[in-house]
Amino acid sequence: MTFQKGDFILINYTGKVKETNEVFDTTYEEVSKKERLHKEGETYEPKLVVIGEGWVLKSLDDALLDMESEKEAIVEISADKGFGQRDPEKIKRVPLRQLLAKEINPIIGARIEYQGKMAVVRSIGAGRVLLDFNPPLAGRTLIYEVVTQKKLDSNEEKILALVHRRVPVVEQEKFKITIQNNDLTIDMPEDTFYVEGIQIAKRGIAMDIQKYLPDLAQTQFIETFKAEPKPTVTYTPTQTPEPEPAPESPTEPTPEAAPAEETKA
Repeated sequence: MTFQKGDFILINYTGKVKETNEVFDTTYEEVSKKERLHKEGETYEPKLVVIGEGWVLKSLDDALLDMESEKEAIVEISADKGFGQRDPEKIKRVPLRQLLAKEINPIIGARIEYQGKMAVVRSIGAGRVLLDFNPPLAGRTLIYEVVTQKKLDSNEEKILALVHRRVPVVEQEKFKITIQNNDLTIDMPEDTFYVEGIQIAKRGIAMDIQKYLPDLAQTQFIETFKAEPKPTVTYTPTQTPEPEPAPESPTEPTPEAAPAEETKA
């Protein structure tokens, strides 16, 4: 079974430079670690692609139409159809002091931002730095090893995939989807409440759903904040000790009666 434009599919891939066999991108965590590309916080998993929407390089996007599910395919992309040829005009020398004044300490091979554009530091010498503003993969022939893992058919699958694309740090199984009368409700799990940029992500999700699932008239996000449970106080019965008897007051001796005096006649 081949695919059509507009299909939602999940793909795994590894991208290499043909000339050097260097890996520059992958969805496999073990490959990223082996090739020293691993980034903390990065999510390594099959990538969502809506065919024809330009979410990957156009040549790769076009090649997806002829692929079969769960079968690996090799896609070769020339420089002209990839990141273009290298442009000598985009290689410039700048004074080192200008970078240092902006608190930029250039290191050969590092990517830096200079005058609002990204560049690779190619060399440093004689007080000047050679900056290459070409895309890092410009002039390279690319090889993609691709496996289409799954095609998403139901609206629920598509919605969850679109949500996960915008909020990858939270497992998509934690979101609850309800569709009623062409209205969509998305219950947001507590894990999302403090995710940085979550409001922008929700707006992006709503726009994606409006574009790719136009039959849904409305998208509503529900956030439920639960009160913290009150601690339960357990009373342990204790035996009340018997009151100690009050000490007896010492009894003072009764004074003896004095003998009556005799009355003389």
